[in-house]
Amino acid sequence: MLVLWDIDHTLIDTRGVGTELSAAAFEEATGVPMREQATIDGITERVIFRETAKLHGFAVGPEDFARFAAALGRQHLARAADLRERGHALAGAAAVIDALAARGAVQTVVTGNVRGAAEVKLGVFGLDQHILWDLGAFGEDADERVDLVRIALRRAERTAGEAVLVGDTPADVAGGLGAGVRVVGVATGRSSAEKLRGAGATEVLPDLRTVSAAVEALLGAE
Repeated sequence: MLVLWDIDHTLIDTRGVGTELSAAAFEEATGVPMREQATIDGITERVIFRETAKLHGFAVGPEDFARFAAALGRQHLARAADLRERGHALAGAAAVIDALAARGAVQTVVTGNVRGAAEVKLGVFGLDQHILWDLGAFGEDADERVDLVRIALRRAERTAGEAVLVGDTPADVAGGLGAGVRVVGVATGRSSAEKLRGAGATEVLPDLRTVSAAVEALLGAE
């Protein structure tokens, strides 16, 4: 089984540090201080960057995003200690990842984060030991979640029926279902269990605290 993890509010909570790092990277890449940020739940960094620029009255292109992505990775590295101190891994996340690895599941991430930021985020909380990064899909790979899921399936050389996506937003659910992948929602973000069910999640967990239940839900009939 291929497990495709979302990161923010599924495995970790940065407690506001992520927004600060995005603001610093935005100013570094554009020369404009970030006064406000586009809505971020379930949206990829490329879209967030483009829409945030519009809020500030200008348009950006691929080269601008490349600068932003590189800056965002640097900001995460430079402030890894802040992430560790102020943020946290969500309860049960490490234990579920370890238990899945023990059962032979292949694990990677499908995330709106750029890869440099994603690696730091999981690394500082010790959640990266079983993550196969080269199989994942990231914010620089596509605009839409469904395309990220398809990219990860191709990289892992798996069919949709061999994968499950885990996420906390209706956008995660839509991305997985759009690619034909089973989706387990976790109500650890801003979206309630009812909202995730309404979006079509195959199964919904309140959180990852009950490791056996989470593993059973993710592995399904395997």
